[in-house]
Amino acid sequence: MIRSSVSLSSSLGLRAIRSTANRVAVRAMAAAGTPQTSFHILHYEYVSDILEKRGPHREAHLAAARKQAESGKIFLAGAVADPVDSAIFVWKDATKDEIAAFVKDDPYVKAGLVPKWSIRPYMVVVGGQ
Repeated sequence: MIRSSVSLSSSLGLRAIRSTANRVAVRAMAAAGTPQTSFHILHYEYVSDILEKRGPHREAHLAAARKQAESGKIFLAGAVADPVDSAIFVWKDATKDEIAAFVKDDPYVKAGLVPKWSIRPYMVVVGGQ
């Protein structure tokens, strides 16, 4: 039992050291001019009957999102379920203008299925970049 506590304690200490080392490395890269990965969240709020209305626009909407994913701009995207009332797109190394251009051309937006949307910077503190 003592060995487990020591291992856990050592593991937690190691995580703290790695976390500090990561923060230091990020600051050093920024100071050296090394580009950092940036993320943004695009949040869509859907109309209440999205599931009934999306059919004619869905394939074009998904194709546009896939194109951005294939180019490395969309990191992941999908609808928020239970109920399906919104969607979240995580963009990687894209500018707000690039994301806004995607929104402007999105078939769901053009069809009035997304009455409200927002773009916000997303600070990743845990996870891979």
